[in-house]
Amino acid sequence: MLSTKHYPFVLPDLPYSYNALEPYLDEETLYFHHDKHFKNYIDQLNMALKPYPEYHTWTLNQLLSRLSELPKELQTEVRRQGGGVYNHDLYFATLSPKKQRIPSFIREVFGSEEMWKEQMKTTGMRLFGSGFAWLVIDAKGMLQIISLPNRDNPLSIGLYPLLPLDVWEHAYYLQYQNLRNDYIEQWFSIINWDFITSRLTKQEL
Repeated sequence: MLSTKHYPFVLPDLPYSYNALEPYLDEETLYFHHDKHFKNYIDQLNMALKPYPEYHTWTLNQLLSRLSELPKELQTEVRRQGGGVYNHDLYFATLSPKKQRIPSFIREVFGSEEMWKEQMKTTGMRLFGSGFAWLVIDAKGMLQIISLPNRDNPLSIGLYPLLPLDVWEHAYYLQYQNLRNDYIEQWFSIINWDFITSRLTKQEL
């Protein structure tokens, strides 16, 4: 994961083929989302960090979780571009072409699979404009569903990111146009629960 890497950041390969998630997400959408948008965030983050060699050894996790320690003129770009890098790296990692059962801890916390889906979808639908809906762990170790605007990342507000739902239009518009609800319904079918369970167990940032 790029969260443990440092400058200069390099675009990772998509962990599956571009057409592997069809019909839920099509090849064109994945190509532009990964190879264009994700790469642009990486390029912009590297550009922002280049004049600050004292932060070249900081991992992406450190940059985002210690945002307030950065120079004021660097904080905004790290929040925007660094958040974009982290959010997208995790987004693609939490998708899978293999159908997986939702883990028991989701049902235990939220009451049922359907109740979790409804809360996650509502959070994503109510987010005005661009951003992400998130399944996170708070400082007390409790699961929460939150939304954050644009490319803001949970690490910057003391939360542990588990699962991002990207509701920027570039995540779905080529295939679903303005039908964000339809996109979210299909997204539920391609969640990599094995990866998320492992992440939860190991608390890997």
